[in-house]
Amino acid sequence: MDMRLRLKADGRIVELRDGQEFALQPALHVAPPGEPGALAVRDLRRRASLTQMEFAARLGVPVETIRNWEQGKRAPRGPARALLAVIAHAPETVFQALAKA
Repeated sequence: MDMRLRLKADGRIVELRDGQEFALQPALHVAPPGEPGALAVRDLRRRASLTQMEFAARLGVPVETIRNWEQGKRAPRGPARALLAVIAHAPETVFQALAKA
């Protein structure tokens, strides 16, 4: 059987079966720092022990993007949101894969 996946705009990855969508992972909630239960970009970066510049370089985005996410001026969307969700679960694996790309 062929598995069909779709990346939703809110960062969820869903499997398409019989015309219905089934979530494979929860959406990443990025909120201003300090919001209880929020999985913030700053927290991911700090858990990886990286500076903003190092984190931006590993993700292949401008450092201004990381700053805007961390300051709540903008929120990651689409593929960036999905990538951050994967980083939350397996940061070293993601960083190794991105380094080879």
